[in-house]
Formats: sequence, C-alpha cells, structure tokens
Amino acid sequence: MKPDWAALAPRDRRALIAVDLGAESCRVSMLRWTDGKARVELVHRFANNPRESDGGLRWDLNMIAAGLEDGLRKCARIATEGIRSIAVDGWAVDYVRIDADGAPLEDPFCYRDERTLAAEVSAHKKISPERLREITGIQLLRINTLYQLHADTLAERPSGVQWMNLPEYFLARWGGSRVAEYTNATHTQMVDLYRKVWSEEIFDAMGFAPGRALTIVPPGTVVGRLSGPLAGLEAFRDTVLIAPGCHDTASAIAGIPAVGNDWAYISSGTWSLVGTLLEQPRSGDAVKAENFTNLGAVGDRVCFHKNVNGMWLVRQCMDAWAAEGKAWKIEDLVKAAEAVEKPTGMLDVDDPDLLLAGDMPQRINRQRQAKGRRPMDESSAGAPAMASLIFHSLAARYAQVLKRIALHSGKELERLFVVGGASQNEFLNRLTAEATGLKVFRGSAESSTVGNFAVQLAVLDGDRDRVTGVFAENVSHWAELLVGVMA
Repeated sequence: MKPDWAALAPRDRRALIAVDLGAESCRVSMLRWTDGKARVELVHRFANNPRESDGGLRWDLNMIAAGLEDGLRKCARIATEGIRSIAVDGWAVDYVRIDADGAPLEDPFCYRDERTLAAEVSAHKKISPERLREITGIQLLRINTLYQLHADTLAERPSGVQWMNLPEYFLARWGGSRVAEYTNATHTQMVDLYRKVWSEEIFDAMGFAPGRALTIVPPGTVVGRLSGPLAGLEAFRDTVLIAPGCHDTASAIAGIPAVGNDWAYISSGTWSLVGTLLEQPRSGDAVKAENFTNLGAVGDRVCFHKNVNGMWLVRQCMDAWAAEGKAWKIEDLVKAAEAVEKPTGMLDVDDPDLLLAGDMPQRINRQRQAKGRRPMDESSAGAPAMASLIFHSLAARYAQVLKRIALHSGKELERLFVVGGASQNEFLNRLTAEATGLKVFRGSAESSTVGNFAVQLAVLDGDRDRVTGVFAENVSHWAELLVGVMA
C-alpha cells in the first residue's frame, strides 16, 4: 500500500538535512516535500581519508568541515522553502579535543593509528579486560575511545577542556550544545550499559577527569539552533540541530522498517554486522567467548550483534585480479558467480588471515589446502568460482551466527533485513535466505541516511520522551515510508 502523503506530510514543509560522516566519504542529503510527497536526494559527497602528519594518522578536520559546509550551502541554494533541521551521524570512537571556547586543539587521530597497540596493553594493567567487558557489555577493540584517550595520556598530549566524538562536534560547531549522544557514547568503552551513564569505576581506574566527558543525551535530542555564518543564509533561518543516532550503525538499524520481535538484521558492506535489537543487554560467558557486542540503539534499545567478514573478501580479490589486468565490475562478477556450479567446502570467512589486506586469492587457497582441499584458480579466469565460494561461505556464516543470536536472545526469528551497500547483491541475499531459512528483505543501501531522517521526522512530529528519546515504533514507521523514496 502506498503511503498517504497528504495525511502524513507535516504542515511545516521545510526541508531536512542528513549529514553522514564516513571514514571513506562524507555525504550531505536532503529531504524535501514535493507535491506533498517526501523526496530524498544526495546533494553533496566528497572523499575522506586520514593522512600521516604530526606523528600519527589523523583526520583533516578543516577539510571535512569545509566539505560539509559546502554541502549545506548547496542545500540552502536548492531549498528555497527553507530548511527545518540538520542531524549528523558518523563513525564512532574518534574524537576532537576542544578548548574552553569549543575550538579544536589539533586534528583528531584516526582509529587506525597504531598508537593504541601499547595503550591497550597499558590500560589492561589499570582495569582488567574482563571487568571492562562486564561493565560496558561491548566487544573489546583497541580502536575504542578508551584506549585512544589513554594513548593521549601516555604521550602527554594536551588534554583540553573536553573531548567530543565527531558527529556531536560538528553539531556543536554549528551552534548546538556540547553533548555526548548515547549510541555514540556506548562505543567509547566507558559507558555502564546497564545504567546508561559514564562509568565512574572506569574513569577512576584510567585517571580520566569526569568533567572532560560531556553529558549523555538520548538519540533524538534537539541540541540547539544553527548559528554562525551559515545561519545568515535565508534558507537557514530558525533551523534546529538534532542529535539522531549519532553512531552511523545505530542510524542504519533505525533505518530498518520493522517492528515486532521476530526479526534480525545484517548491516552488509565491507564488514557484516549480524544482529538483532534487544530491550536489555546480553552478557554471560558464552556471549563473551563468541565476541558478541551490546551497543546503544535508537528507541532505548540495544544493538546485539557480531562482526563478521563481508565484501572485504571480494574487494580484495578484485584488487588482485585488477593488478593482473582484469578489472571486474561487481555486478558482472556477481552475475558470473551465480552461473557457476555450487562450491563444496565452505571457507572460514572469519579466519584472521582473511582479515589482512593483499593476496586474497592466495590466502583463500592457503586455507583450503590447510583443510585438505584442492586449490582454486587464483587468476581472473577463476574469479567467478572463487566469488561464488565467498558468497556461499558468507551465507553459511550468517546462518551460524543467527542461530546463536536466536539462542542468546530467546527470539524465534522469522525475518531478516539486509541494509548497507551490499544489500543490493540479490545473489547473496538469496543464498542467505536459503542458508538461514528466514524471509530476507532488502533494505536501503543508504540506511544510515534513512535512519537519520526517520529520527528527525519523529522528533519534529513531537514523538519523544525526555529521558529515552524517540520511540522505536515511530522511527520505524517513518523509515518504512522513507525507504521507498530514496533517490
């Protein structure tokens, strides 16, 4: 059934802007009401990569800001009806240290910087990894903010007055209050996931000053109004700033048009996040041993999921084949893979050797030979068969993980929503349906944008609790409507 936009469209028909910060590219998208119907378009996109400077791998903060503000100006030129709100989501864990006036002290480090190798070891001498996991409920990753802040301490870097994750930093830069949005805060490894506050025990153990961490607010918080030079543009008069699910994964899951208790998700791209939404975190020895994580979600929920390898395997193979002169297009490779005979002997896609870059066809054969299987053709001529093996193996792994999720969550799963860039791979979706026995639904390739807008619409619709933020059902309702209008 098509949505009745005449009944749903708000009286205030000004546009909305969603900013998605990505570790490879950043996007500025706009939702407009045309003939009473919502339309979403990508207005501006630019590449984003860290650079080596000042003794580490860092993000070029001024470049990112300039790119985003170029995008906002483009939106202002297009949306003559005016712009009602702006919300920002992005990758987690990285942060900006700011002075008393909110100005950055230096460009932020990238989570890939190797400074956290020593910091992780040192941090675990102050508080055990077991205790960290018990308090936070999340997977221990050396990229997490806790280890980065400790690396700053070890290097005696200027502490600044406060630190902010990047989405919240840009909201503050444009006039919003300085806050820490809940879904983003949970990925720092410093939030008591059961009490939903900063952990005093962790801060004390690490010697972090509590005052340098900002107040945690729920997703869907209006943090202020646009001010500064951008506010001088006609379209930006009285534009509010909203913290959505600032963690892009939280926004992506918020972009899934589902209610009920019978569904799971795969956020499918370079990596695959396989999980479900829960009311409360899950813990216990089995959960820890299997490396499941509990991250904050929109609607006072928890994203309970596991990281699984994904299109990384295919992309690395494609790079190897391109180096020998055969540059496959992904759509052609998928079609060719679908046409070959079904492979036997699945890969262990989460083998640590397959997480490394370079020589992926050789790495795959190394695993096969270690298991007593015949090696495959590593050349581009053998690409369809190797790609087919990867897709079948991913589907088999998804099925394994989803069985464990059903066990840990107590859910009887019937539906599986696939979002993200690889959601458009219908061959993999079909294999996943066959392997899991679940009904698979393809969501948006830009699910973070959908979730970002869905939260904004829920907030502007007045559907928000002061303590817990927007209600999950209302966000899902808007997501269902928006999935069909993404340009």
